Amino acid sequence: MNTAAETVEVTYVAPRHLAGSGDPAWITVPLHRACGWSHGNDPLMPRVLLSSPDQTAFLRLEPDPGGQWWKLLHAAGRDQPAWYASFGGHTPVELIAAVTDALTDPAPTSIGSNPYDPLAEAGWIPVDGRQAYISLDDTVRVERINASGSWLVAVTVGDRPVWEARFDEHAPVHLVTAFTTALADVKPLWRTDGVERLPTLNPALVNRRLLDVPVAYVATALEERVDALAARGPAPSANPHPSPPAPRRSPRRR
Repeated sequence: MNTAAETVEVTYVAPRHLAGSGDPAWITVPLHRACGWSHGNDPLMPRVLLSSPDQTAFLRLEPDPGGQWWKLLHAAGRDQPAWYASFGGHTPVELIAAVTDALTDPAPTSIGSNPYDPLAEAGWIPVDGRQAYISLDDTVRVERINASGSWLVAVTVGDRPVWEARFDEHAPVHLVTAFTTALADVKPLWRTDGVERLPTLNPALVNRRLLDVPVAYVATALEERVDALAARGPAPSANPHPSPPAPRRSPRRR
């Protein structure tokens, strides 16, 4: 039984690419509090602007019904051209957070450099001579555009576009791999805002499971994420290093 004072109803959603956007604070608050990114203060505008401590990376969140809501831009460095990535408004925040976590991680790790590898390991279907991969439910296509070298992740339900993620040709490949690793993860994502923001309720595509979760788990999830990222140490001041996305083992890891 759901006791309002002690528990909250949480919806676990799989596959995660159809879990809806989630709370933007999952990305913005850790960047500010754990990674030292500064933010502008313009209360008259419905947008968020964050910049890295060395002013080389910028994250912009701005509602755009006709385009990408999230835009991540990085200035050119000594050995790295300028690059950008962008994400549609329905992109789950946990997938975007995999990219920002990797960007700000000060310690290199052994994450692979081929964005297709996590998809292949998860059993996704190669198409076009392995130039693209399609999810088992046929709702996601991940491909590298040969003409430009950029990466495109497109989610559709039937003929209806749901969200896209784009990485230009100069985006560090380990960031793309961090995204596809999070995308291919079979663990469900959890939401506390019910089913209103899910892109589809079709039971043939989405598996939903409702659980009563202690309020304390939900209330402390973001704080625990901030603490975990802060414990990694100072953010890098030059080019980013590879890092896998944060694991999702319990409701404490929103």
